[in-house]
Amino acid sequence: MSVEAVLSRISEIRSQIDTLRGGSAAATSTSSSAGSTSASSSAFADALATATGTTGTGTATAAAGAAAAARSAPATSVDAGAGTLATGSGATGSDVVADAKKYLGVPYVFGGTTTAGMDCSGLVQTVFKDLGVTMPRVVPDQAKMGVEVGSLKDAQPGDLIIPKGEGHVVIYVGDGKVLHAPRPGKDVRIVDNWYSDADIATIRRIVPAQASATTATTATTAASSATDLQTAALLSMMQSGSAA
Repeated sequence: MSVEAVLSRISEIRSQIDTLRGGSAAATSTSSSAGSTSASSSAFADALATATGTTGTGTATAAAGAAAAARSAPATSVDAGAGTLATGSGATGSDVVADAKKYLGVPYVFGGTTTAGMDCSGLVQTVFKDLGVTMPRVVPDQAKMGVEVGSLKDAQPGDLIIPKGEGHVVIYVGDGKVLHAPRPGKDVRIVDNWYSDADIATIRRIVPAQASATTATTATTAASSATDLQTAALLSMMQSGSAA
């Protein structure tokens, strides 16, 4: 759960508490309703500040923390680049293969980039565009993107294989098979890879082969912390209400 989502959830909880407190007080008098609503909002803010170990207005402090977290987040890119992986979209090699399979059966059309027809590099560009990654249009430029994979034995699903002469590009799907748009009269298909290492100019990995374990752990930890924060704030409010 992102910081923005946590703040949004906290805001929703505050609104629900305000509504419940206000509705209960309205049954006795309008003035006590206003006081109860104000008190509940203040109590939640104080509880949130206590839970986070900060002082001052709870919402302002939380917003400042969210802004600081955003500033400290590492920069990512959704543009393919030479010598680097495009990590900004969150796509992996498996996503590349899954998206490319949507185009099976599309006829080969030189220069095409749509389901009406596409060529080999048009297919590659379209697949990565679907995943939020910007790729060049033609094979020689695509052959410079991402990081180089040493040999076929190291290839992972989603890697691009470009033969010598850079006149074609195929997407490796795993198990010795590739997906590509072959030539006029053919359609996008999956076939056995016919290239050997001696035939290949380069193998390029544009996005990570798989999701980072660190990223997954961080996301889980953040979600857990957000839940703990909300729980602590609400418990603090309940305890304050009981004491009163």
